[in-house]
Amino acid sequence: MTAVALLTGCSDAPAGTGAHRVASPVASAGRAAATESTRAAVAEHVRTVVEDRLSADETRFGSGTGSPCSTSSPAMFTARCGAAAQATGADASFALEQIDRREGFATLRSVAKKLRTAVAGYERLGCADAPTDTAARHACLEPAALIAQGFPDLRSGTDLGLRGA
Repeated sequence: MTAVALLTGCSDAPAGTGAHRVASPVASAGRAAATESTRAAVAEHVRTVVEDRLSADETRFGSGTGSPCSTSSPAMFTARCGAAAQATGADASFALEQIDRREGFATLRSVAKKLRTAVAGYERLGCADAPTDTAARHACLEPAALIAQGFPDLRSGTDLGLRGA
């Protein structure tokens, strides 16, 4: 008597070596959930470590209209804003280090890069050294405004990272 193999995907090959093997929906869902869980854990870690730095620097320098870099602040052209700019730039660089080679974090990445550019511009223009030239003072306004809002913007970027943005 001859054995007949039905065409139902049976073969004499060891399990798991078939070229046409398809993952079960349950296994795929499990891997997807594990990936999402890992991403969430990474995002939470990034938020926590970046927030620790932001909180300390924001307490020290203030933010928004309370920042020495606010365009309405008399300290915008002083070493006080220069120090706040350096802290903001360091926090932006730290955030970028935390998300390097990680998926997601588009908002945080964008904000941090813009802040580093603003800090470099503020420093290049000599804004902390009370420039007297009107054009130079005017050129300091944009980077100073970005720096003044830097801590809240970085924080928003980390929060959006929790949502994958």
